[in-house]
Amino acid sequence: MTMGAGGPFAAQQQQGAAQPVHVQPGAAAPSTPTQNPASPSARPQGDIRARIRAETNLVVVPVTVKNRQGQIVGDLQRDEFRVLEDGVEQKILSFSSEPFPLSAVVLIDNDLSQKSADQVQKSLMAIAGGFGSGDEAALVTYDQFPHIVSDFSFNNDDLFTQLKRLDLGSHFPGDAVGGPMTAGPVINGRAGDGTTPAISAPINAQTKDLDDALFAGAEMLKGRGRDRRKIIFLISDGNNSRHNEHSSAQTLQTLLAADVSVYSISVGHALLQHQTGRLEHYAGGTGGDVFFASKQKDLEKLYAGVTEQARNQYTLTFNPEDIDRRRDYHTIEVRVGRADLNVTAKQGYYQAAERAKQAAP
Repeated sequence: MTMGAGGPFAAQQQQGAAQPVHVQPGAAAPSTPTQNPASPSARPQGDIRARIRAETNLVVVPVTVKNRQGQIVGDLQRDEFRVLEDGVEQKILSFSSEPFPLSAVVLIDNDLSQKSADQVQKSLMAIAGGFGSGDEAALVTYDQFPHIVSDFSFNNDDLFTQLKRLDLGSHFPGDAVGGPMTAGPVINGRAGDGTTPAISAPINAQTKDLDDALFAGAEMLKGRGRDRRKIIFLISDGNNSRHNEHSSAQTLQTLLAADVSVYSISVGHALLQHQTGRLEHYAGGTGGDVFFASKQKDLEKLYAGVTEQARNQYTLTFNPEDIDRRRDYHTIEVRVGRADLNVTAKQGYYQAAERAKQAAP
């Protein structure tokens, strides 16, 4: 299901069980692993990915185009696209239809119903099949807090092993949830002081913080290069508590600032129970997508589709002109000349965040 346009709403590496990580606002992202051997310097001079790294003043807009049957359309040319910011047409400075390597946080709801958890559990290892040698992925589960199961790695075998070991619905002793554990966690790549005790509480829908989990995923991804496609691969029933530390507006702003697109696979009875609003909100706002599945075989098919779609987007860049620079948030609309096509792109960006990227070394 591709989302329509609209305004804004707003590691710990483990060998056995995952350690809980309460990600604090403003904390540093987890440490960077060994870099992919396919470095930008080895790319052809005309490679748009290299230019994006050098020309950080550009607004980068990944775009997905599908036909009525939901199939990706990959033969569009530059002159078939139009980009409008705040309703003002912008000049497209660069265009690419080349696939990008992925930096992904695989974020899995660890408080699903027993039936949904069983179906997701049986399908998990198929997730690894969607990633290639140039992709890097981190694995995170969440209930009240995000728990980093494994940090970013280019090793697909490691991801497969972690997914195979993952036991959904298996929480810490006594179903304890809360802040950092006394064993001395790593919080966004920094060692915690280990002084905050665990808080015992039952895990249920009232303590499942989807907004905070997505915020944490964005924080993990913000340090990855702009020459990569950054995504959160979310598997969730869409339930969300009222006790998140971060609002949906703050979370969306953080996702956009980090150039992260959210691709959600909705499981269980979320659609029937009208619990898809949050999933659609984040997917639509960031230029991602939402998919629905109720059976193991459907989930396995969707996993490969998510990574294929994210990797094979068009990439448009422009330098904003004739806009009101006193405003921080600016809307983006992408149009194509062909009829009967569905266009998906992020709905906007924050000017302050783009300036911060330009100032970064």
